[in-house]
Amino acid sequence: MKEYRKRIADDILREKLEGKGAVLIEGPKWCGKTTTAEQTAASVLYMDDPSNIGQNISLAQISPGKLLAGKTPRLIDEWQIAPKLWDAIRFETDHRGEQGQFILTGSAVPPDTDEIKHSGTGRFSFMLMRTMTLYESGESSGEVSLADLFTSPESINGSSDCDIDRLAFLVCRGGWPQAVGMRDKIALQQAVDYCDGVIRSDINRADNVNKNPERVKRLMRSFARAQGSQTPISVIADDISANEGSSLSDDSVARYIEALKKIFVIEDMPAWNVNLRSKTAIRTSDTRYYTDPSIAAAMLGLGPKDLIADLSTFGFLFETLAVRDLRVYADSLGGGVYHYRDKDGLECDAVIHLRNGAYGLIEIKLGGDKLIEEGVESLKTLAAKIDTSKSPAPSFLAVLTGTGNYAYRRKDGVYIIPVSTLKN
Repeated sequence: MKEYRKRIADDILREKLEGKGAVLIEGPKWCGKTTTAEQTAASVLYMDDPSNIGQNISLAQISPGKLLAGKTPRLIDEWQIAPKLWDAIRFETDHRGEQGQFILTGSAVPPDTDEIKHSGTGRFSFMLMRTMTLYESGESSGEVSLADLFTSPESINGSSDCDIDRLAFLVCRGGWPQAVGMRDKIALQQAVDYCDGVIRSDINRADNVNKNPERVKRLMRSFARAQGSQTPISVIADDISANEGSSLSDDSVARYIEALKKIFVIEDMPAWNVNLRSKTAIRTSDTRYYTDPSIAAAMLGLGPKDLIADLSTFGFLFETLAVRDLRVYADSLGGGVYHYRDKDGLECDAVIHLRNGAYGLIEIKLGGDKLIEEGVESLKTLAAKIDTSKSPAPSFLAVLTGTGNYAYRRKDGVYIIPVSTLKN
């Protein structure tokens, strides 16, 4: 049996179980939800077990309590197969009057929520799990802590031996737990297999509507070209027409994207709003991202050597990797990740915003002195525009790089951090 690699979600799950009767873990297929939940669960019900799925669905309809009996916390895996379980679990937690009773996992939002009568407020806690960060897969040293940056340390220390070839491989392999530790050629195939599954069947689970696999493939390729941008639906539709030799209506593109969000293939990034000294208009469109960079690489048919030959595309896909890691790290700190862009074209790739109001500004650059300097100047310009009489000043400014040997703080206070030195 493959050794379990500790996940950042482990501690989050345990804390949530202390405060609520049930915890729902959502996220893309193959990201490790069930395996992580099994580390804490005292008993397990696999709803999609082929030998019992029919019986499980029937019991969920007529006698759900039988499915919920077992040592606690009891894991109900792929609960959304029988949405009626939601209200049964809510009822059971109410009557038991104890915390930490159930863990639910799901790789899709239920297509039909009519059978769910109660929101679960006060009984359920929710957590989103993503693919492995570099720190979780053992490919980041973790010498630089995102949490520590909020205290503005005078110096940071970290060294990276991740060269551009290795980084290209990590982008294309992605953070799929199953792929970590595999022989390179086999590891790279895992994202391709994942995308095939999404195209052939998984996307249909989002709304129980069968979709043309070729159209899904074209949409996913176009979305891969939009990584890190605020590309509108209409432009994606135009891109499909120009690059794929066919067309999809704006409405069809929107429906497909929504379906991919429901199965956690896409996770766009919301815009960040802040008080500025001037009346600069802030753009509020979401930034387009897959949940893992390997999805974009697989849909574009790119391998590590292709990325090295096309550094522009490499940069966009590296940004997707960096955003994935930052989201996981920020979650563990009780924060979120946003982007900033105004009408003058000033951007910030990632704003880490904590619940206490503290925030840090991060530019993501593949590497190279010129790009890093551009990132530093952009961060300084944005920081100078923030009205600190109405909003706190940023806790830190940082350039997160793909390549580079060392993590350090510059004389001007900006941190330079290779992604392979970062942790939560």
